[in-house]
Amino acid sequence: MTPLEVVAVFAAGIGAGGINAVVGSGSLITFPTLLALGFPPIVANVSNNVGMVPGGVTGVVGYRPELKGQRDRLIRLGTASVLGSLVGGVLLLFLPEKAFQVIVPVLIGLACVLVVAQPRLSRWLVRLRVHPNGGPWLWLGVLLAGVYGGYFGAAQGVVLIGLLGLFLDEDLQRINAAKNMLSLLVNGTAAVLFAVIAPVDWTAALLVALGTAVGGFLGARLGRRLPPMVLRGFIVVVGVAAIVKLLA
Repeated sequence: MTPLEVVAVFAAGIGAGGINAVVGSGSLITFPTLLALGFPPIVANVSNNVGMVPGGVTGVVGYRPELKGQRDRLIRLGTASVLGSLVGGVLLLFLPEKAFQVIVPVLIGLACVLVVAQPRLSRWLVRLRVHPNGGPWLWLGVLLAGVYGGYFGAAQGVVLIGLLGLFLDEDLQRINAAKNMLSLLVNGTAAVLFAVIAPVDWTAALLVALGTAVGGFLGARLGRRLPPMVLRGFIVVVGVAAIVKLLA
């Protein structure tokens, strides 16, 4: 890689880490950057996934106050994230690249609708909240989000926020903190799998990792200060941008 390409990947990592901490979809910055530099799609995807892990760690650390009291919930939902990520990672390596091209934009669009309608839906569906951790339907939804995250991962944060906001009676910032932890589990699990059996470009992964570590820290500081309405609007904007990017 040339010095200019190194700077480009590092800068893309900073932007991706910041967006991931606030909502998700950071891979829509780093993944196209790696493709533009000539990396094959699978190599770019797995290298990007590995590089996202440090940014996930700094994002979680930045949201520590909002994670208090969610330990049991995150252990339960975390099992779904890990299992789903393993399934998604295996699918990435063995299915055609176009397998999710139709499903992914629809999934992101549905997540955006859930985020916008979440306050009203929450009042309508309050009877579903018989379990403080969301019950079996939320566990299943997080499992499927983990499959998607292990396969590609862009906008998995939007999907998770939509699901968590629908089934949990929580403040949006606490939901975002839980999303960061579950996304980290998905990316971390897939990264371990890819490091063992996938063609990771470790130079690219390292540059993305350094950038996302910085961006995740900065994004968490910003995201925790955003009012719920602003954060909700930002989530929708990023989700729509993700759909446009994937359909382009």
